[in-house]
Amino acid sequence: MDIPNCNTSSISPYDTALTSKNVQHLFRRIGFSTNMDKVQELTNQNSSSVIDEIINKASDHKFIDRPTWADWDITDYPSDSKERGDAIRNQYRDLKFDYVNHLKESDLIGRLNFFWSNHFVTNWTNHFCFSYQFEYLECLHRNALGNFKTFTSEIGLTNAMLIYLDGAFSKKDQPNENYARELYELFTLGEGNGYTEEDIKETAKALTGYFISGVQHTKCSPIIFKENNFNDSDKTIFGRKGNWNYFDVIDILFEEKGELIATFICTKLYEFFVHPDSQSENPQKIILELSKTLIDNDFEMKPMLSVLFKSAHFFDENCTGVILKSPYDLHINAINEFVFEYDTRNHSIVEQGANAAGQIIFSPPNVAGWQRNRDWINSDLIISRWLSSESLIRRNYSLDVENLRIFALNIVGDIGKTSKNPDPIAKLLIDFILPNGLHTEEDYNRAYAVFRSNVPETYFEGGATPQWTLETWNLAHRQVYQLLNFLSKEPEFQLK
Repeated sequence: MDIPNCNTSSISPYDTALTSKNVQHLFRRIGFSTNMDKVQELTNQNSSSVIDEIINKASDHKFIDRPTWADWDITDYPSDSKERGDAIRNQYRDLKFDYVNHLKESDLIGRLNFFWSNHFVTNWTNHFCFSYQFEYLECLHRNALGNFKTFTSEIGLTNAMLIYLDGAFSKKDQPNENYARELYELFTLGEGNGYTEEDIKETAKALTGYFISGVQHTKCSPIIFKENNFNDSDKTIFGRKGNWNYFDVIDILFEEKGELIATFICTKLYEFFVHPDSQSENPQKIILELSKTLIDNDFEMKPMLSVLFKSAHFFDENCTGVILKSPYDLHINAINEFVFEYDTRNHSIVEQGANAAGQIIFSPPNVAGWQRNRDWINSDLIISRWLSSESLIRRNYSLDVENLRIFALNIVGDIGKTSKNPDPIAKLLIDFILPNGLHTEEDYNRAYAVFRSNVPETYFEGGATPQWTLETWNLAHRQVYQLLNFLSKEPEFQLK
């Protein structure tokens, strides 16, 4: 069960100086978190100006470098089955690393790319063709902040989507209904919302004409449109009759069902960026206003997202720490916050940890996508999350133990050089890492005890020979390591 939405703030601009907690909340939601340097840079800056800068940066952010195989078709792969398999595995490995590193580095545009990959869902295992996969990811990136109607039109004609939802196998006299159904049910309107089974059947006829060229319809061959494979009969869609084709379907859909589309997509974006409970009275008002903004701007998403991110509603404290991290959130957020380098070994830990926790990159379980929020947690999955978080922290601690001391000093500032009391230092670290800190004073005391461990009490403030400081104590890095491990197993660490 999700946390009830107690946010009563309006969509009016927050338009005030950002606190450090505001900055952390912002980047945990519009990106994959950030480090203390970025928090310090943006604290006390005007929220509206910061949002404008983030959106402008996202609009200009380039996608990952185009690989040499981005335009390959089946004829470019080795004919030998082993060599072909090796080539596919290498493409899979390299694209995963580059893509996840892009998510880590690119804030809003990476976050949106990841959101849309779980909205306009495909699965690489349906085609095993990474030129298809790269084209699909490029389409997500190109349209992530653009026009939703254009996005809907373009994504449906990517090779990956034409394979995944059988558009490339739909025949003139035997139209396949898969894409027509998901276009309405999952991509634009919502289940059973504003369409009929007859609309689906008629739409399926309009989506014919596409098929895989090449010998025996081999996947990774070009997908083309052929007029003689198109059903050119009259179709009636949402009450409008004509010899409609793919592009007509998109036009009719947005002309006839614009308000429903806007409400549906704004609800999904609200639940993703703000709060999983979108059905309470005030969120419904917010979504209505966002939908109006989207329609008034002809489905350009940037104005609508700008209104949302600049709003008092987005920054309301009741929306902090109420969304459960997906497995990729969990791991990438930790890497960004703890300032770990994203090398191939860290990538392997992230990938293995996310896989074990139920999120396989490029491979959602079905057309509805990965589960969301509370469904990420059960007794098995939480153990996987603990173990992989511990593995990530341990591996990076072993590379250079002093990095964790530097990380901690950067958060706590000057008291790390002078204070002989470890508890206030531990609290600053806890409150940086956890969006709402720990729940009770008893929880804090347990964390303080972990941070103090292995150091004789006599060396702390109030002891007989106080000499401990975070900066000078030779094993203080070990204390930071123990605290991070402890926090990674707390319920609050799973939230953003």
